[in-house]
Amino acid sequence: MKILLVEDNPAEARLVEEALKEGRVAARLFWTKDGLEALDFLYRRGQYAEAPRPDLILLDLNLPRLNGREVLQQVKQDPALLNIPIVMLSTSSAKQDVQAAYAAHANSFMSKPADFDKFTEMVKLIDAYWLSGVALPQRL
Repeated sequence: MKILLVEDNPAEARLVEEALKEGRVAARLFWTKDGLEALDFLYRRGQYAEAPRPDLILLDLNLPRLNGREVLQQVKQDPALLNIPIVMLSTSSAKQDVQAAYAAHANSFMSKPADFDKFTEMVKLIDAYWLSGVALPQRL
């Protein structure tokens, strides 16, 4: 399985990477630092010309240059990308953020816990559901 993590905070990206290792999640992690870089990865532009199609996108809500909502909307409007599940990750748990994410067709919304053990448990839940539990569409 291939996961695209879109996260502007290097410390949080490292936390995701460590949580995947700690949770023994069998996935290859790719990291982009902002919304525009994520779209370059997904559309295989520039340095990402050989990028694989991810099986799952973990998308931070608050990103520079192009925020998570804007990336979500663009991906879900593209027939070639819309079947990739997107889990919105945010430190926010505000109702308006959650509702806006689902209105834009996010597949899931999870609040990032500050505690590493709880963060690892969240990653295990993502693995159990998205990477091990459900049947994902075949990639073209």
